[in-house]
Amino acid sequence: MAALVKPGRFVVRPLLQVVQAWDLDARRWVRALRRSPVKVVFPSGEVVEQKRAPGKQPRKAASEASTREQREKQPLEESASHAPSTWEESGLRYDKAYSGDRRLSSVMTIVKSRPFREKQGKILLEGRRLIADALKAGAVPKMFFFSRLEYLKELPVDKLKGVSLIKVKFEDIKDWSDLVTPQGIMGIFAKPDHVKMTYPKTQLQHSLPLLLICDNLRDPGNLGTILRSAAGAGCSKVLLTKGCVDAWEPKVLRAGMGAHFQVPIINNLEWETVPNYLPPDTRVYVADNCGLYAQAEMSNKASDHGWVCDQRVLKFHKYEEEEDVETGASQDWLPDVEVQSYDSDWTEAPAAVVIGGETYGVSLESLQLAESTGGKRLLIPVVPGVDSLNSAMAASILLFEGKRQLRGKAEDLSRDRSYH
Repeated sequence: MAALVKPGRFVVRPLLQVVQAWDLDARRWVRALRRSPVKVVFPSGEVVEQKRAPGKQPRKAASEASTREQREKQPLEESASHAPSTWEESGLRYDKAYSGDRRLSSVMTIVKSRPFREKQGKILLEGRRLIADALKAGAVPKMFFFSRLEYLKELPVDKLKGVSLIKVKFEDIKDWSDLVTPQGIMGIFAKPDHVKMTYPKTQLQHSLPLLLICDNLRDPGNLGTILRSAAGAGCSKVLLTKGCVDAWEPKVLRAGMGAHFQVPIINNLEWETVPNYLPPDTRVYVADNCGLYAQAEMSNKASDHGWVCDQRVLKFHKYEEEEDVETGASQDWLPDVEVQSYDSDWTEAPAAVVIGGETYGVSLESLQLAESTGGKRLLIPVVPGVDSLNSAMAASILLFEGKRQLRGKAEDLSRDRSYH
């Protein structure tokens, strides 16, 4: 080992670098040469100020000037780019919900409980289009749940003031929603009042003296489809009697596709109060294929598939006169309401069409109302042996037939006026 080491070349170097004094002075002079002198003082005492190159300023002065320019330009830039956005200008704030938040449990309660909806006067709407239609019609929002802020920014900002805005996980919305692909936003609204609602002008312009009365409709999909047909046909009003499914149930709202905010809907009525919501001289017509019993063969299962009479009505239809055991006098069991084909003229006066439920059909009260107003039973003939149409199909056929008749009469009237 000792033989490998060359003693002549072994040098011990210090661990810390020693800086010579002349080295520091040289560095100072180098920094001085890099600087631009402000003034030059000659040995004679003469002082000459150095002119700076155009655009060059001291660092401190330059920074102050730049900040001043930014402050001056900021209002101009804001006015030019219209910043901040309307969302920021409104000062809206939202909260983030965490697991265990009590506000989240209220959503499922509203969805599943009709008594809670009626007691609290609240409904649940899902989807940007349905919520936008509700806001446009004047529905009052209470709370919004959303998974992305972009969904909320699509809604009118002035309608969101004073509303609780809560951001939740998309997984939570998927758990609450019945949709296969939820849209990421849900809103709790006060239950709309048809008197305070603002319906579209186009809907009001095309409104007809045609009303719809839903009698014991219990299928949410059928009721939503019927409401959609009523809005499309131009009905002026829809009345729902007790026994019908809640018109504000989420499934009905989804099937209605916004019809709830296009036509007035009056829910949960007793039959005694129905005439109070009808215009003067309104005739009530009942969609009922129990008429013409001798002329149309009916399937025994017809009443299970829609808009037909109750089983007990079928049972006693052949015996519309009963004999009183005590007096021996005959009594009418059913109201005497004439039957006519649906395509015959039945729109001479304001008309109201009654659509019965899928299981129990039209009620006895509806037939009594038709008799008292001079209305009739409307029959849609089908091929013998075929089950009757369901409620939604029957309602669509009758409403659009009524629209066709009313429009034809309006055209005839305008043609007569032009001749005179």
